[in-house]
Amino acid sequence: MAGGTLHSLRMPAKTIALTFDDGPDPEWTPRLLDLLRRRGARATFFTIGAHIAENPGLTRRILREGNEIGSHTYTHIDMATAPAWRNRLELDLTQRALAGAAGVHTRLMRMPYSSGPDGLTDAEWRAARLAGGDGYVVVLTDRDTEDWAMPGTAKIVQSALAAERRGEGAVVMLHDSGGDRTQTLAAVEQIIERLQPQGYRFTTLTEALRMPAAEVPVPAREKAVGWTLVTAQRAASTLTGALGALFGLAGVLYAARLVVLLPFAHVHMRRVRGRRRGRRIRGRPGGADRSGEAPGRQGDGPVCGSPILPGIPGYDELPPDPFPPLSVIVPAYNEEAGIAATVMSLLDTDYPGAVEVIVVDDGSTDRTAEIVQALGLPRVRLVRKGNGGKPSALNAGVALAGTEVLVLVDGDTVFQRDTLRHLVAPLADPRVGAVSGNTKVANRGGILGRWQHIEYVIGFNLDRRMFDVLQCMPTVPGAIGAFRRAALARVGGVPGDTLAEDTDLTMAICRTGLRVVYEEKALAWTEAPSSLRQLWRQRYRWCYGTMQAMWKHRRSVFERGGSGRFGRRCLTYLAVFQVLLPLFAPAVDLFALYGLVFLDPMTPILMWTVFAAAQTAAGAYALWLDGEPIRPLWTLPLQQVVYRQLMYLVVVQSVVTALLGAGLRWHTIRRTGTFADAPGVQPTTPR
Repeated sequence: MAGGTLHSLRMPAKTIALTFDDGPDPEWTPRLLDLLRRRGARATFFTIGAHIAENPGLTRRILREGNEIGSHTYTHIDMATAPAWRNRLELDLTQRALAGAAGVHTRLMRMPYSSGPDGLTDAEWRAARLAGGDGYVVVLTDRDTEDWAMPGTAKIVQSALAAERRGEGAVVMLHDSGGDRTQTLAAVEQIIERLQPQGYRFTTLTEALRMPAAEVPVPAREKAVGWTLVTAQRAASTLTGALGALFGLAGVLYAARLVVLLPFAHVHMRRVRGRRRGRRIRGRPGGADRSGEAPGRQGDGPVCGSPILPGIPGYDELPPDPFPPLSVIVPAYNEEAGIAATVMSLLDTDYPGAVEVIVVDDGSTDRTAEIVQALGLPRVRLVRKGNGGKPSALNAGVALAGTEVLVLVDGDTVFQRDTLRHLVAPLADPRVGAVSGNTKVANRGGILGRWQHIEYVIGFNLDRRMFDVLQCMPTVPGAIGAFRRAALARVGGVPGDTLAEDTDLTMAICRTGLRVVYEEKALAWTEAPSSLRQLWRQRYRWCYGTMQAMWKHRRSVFERGGSGRFGRRCLTYLAVFQVLLPLFAPAVDLFALYGLVFLDPMTPILMWTVFAAAQTAAGAYALWLDGEPIRPLWTLPLQQVVYRQLMYLVVVQSVVTALLGAGLRWHTIRRTGTFADAPGVQPTTPR
């Protein structure tokens, strides 16, 4: 077929056109060329464009030794099922690869997965007509040896010579790539040995059919374009190998992370339940259990931070006051949308001890201070200061607080009535220096809110459970955290030289040897960013600040004791899963997309499906641990496609900012007033 018009041509008598598909192959094509040259035979090679680009020298050798080249598409696609634009693109790319490798185009084309004329389907016929209309001579075969299946040398020879009549010519289909071609090589030699003495000649298709040469020289401009493609393809092949290994490594690491997180979450759940049970027993009069006997020393040991451990000074006595007075410090900068709800929720508590709330207005330009003052609540102190950033506001509040236990709360956060009681309870253990609460997304109505809700529950809280068990908590969130004043004094207060002051402070406390624990029942409802722009700004600051804190505390990796334990466990984990993998994840995702389009799509599809299923199972378990419904999980697949990419790009931008040494100022996100409509009313878990 040529020019869109059907022309049926057959090989002349005693003329064999050996055709080889799927090459050139760096191992088997040279051996076939050596055999053909020894036997004085020539052949036609239907080559894959990507292989041409990877082996330009071998392509030139094929032509230099008198053989000819045809197109076999760029990636060996099924032209019968691919759209017309894809078929044209594949053929065009193959021509450009030929131009770059050998300075020619070809007139010949064979469709992958095709065979003889009688076997053409309607779809294959349409694809062949399309290629013929573009000027290609579409070549089929008389004898398909099916050597790709490696049926044995004798079978290949028999298929090549099947239905042989005296003096008949034929087009014989073989393969010079795609696997071990030892049988093909031996079969070609036997075919030539058998037929040459009978007067058969082995030549190219165009010469046998007296057609114009298959190769057409191209101008310099086409050579330049082709050279660019060949160079890019060779670089991409090298990169593809590296990305393939990285793709596999990333999959293994993510799977390992899930496998590790879930058992740690289960261990944490059991230990926390035991810890609470121990507190309830010790809280009864006389310290007796239901049987009337003194409770046994059944603490969970150093990992869970049991309040009673015999033989250790200070641990045999119960704290004199299980509910000590609290100072709750609320740094506020332009928080008029929700500050009233925050303050009223802090006072509407079942905590038995005294609670004072200190609101530090850090130079707000809105009505934040006026709203707090207008509340007129007796246990609320309002402090105004010039704008100096969140750390300075927190330190100002700490200096004014009159208690030994301090709770730090963001100005957009609402507590439940039992939050303070649960949050302070772990501080009954004098080895605990700080407690992280459980931050919940309040505005989870839209798709962005659901994504952040899933991230908080699956990403943040599962990690915190593991960090608690391993005694290496990196962050007590600014939204909800309890601290001993002594612990803050020991590290010099809230640090102001990083953008993630909560992470910096927590790491500093961990390095002192004090424990930082996670209390899942201490719930705090916070307003998450409601737009992609606000989310980007928030996560950019978080990510960049976390990197700053990791760099600041990097020496802990080489230290001993609690500091070394924290550094080697936590910083290593953060470096791998929050910096390195997200940094390379966009390239890995691009490779997966490349594999879907140009390689075997089943591998990336299978890996993505397995990963998504594992994420969904882990997400369901994490939501169950947090007492949340699993309905939001329907958004998880889309989160992996959209939201995850955004978070990866945040990491990339943060790393670039760090490498360039650029500054990034502290800022707040714009509040929409999630709790403003009903201040003082406690939120309930959305169902």
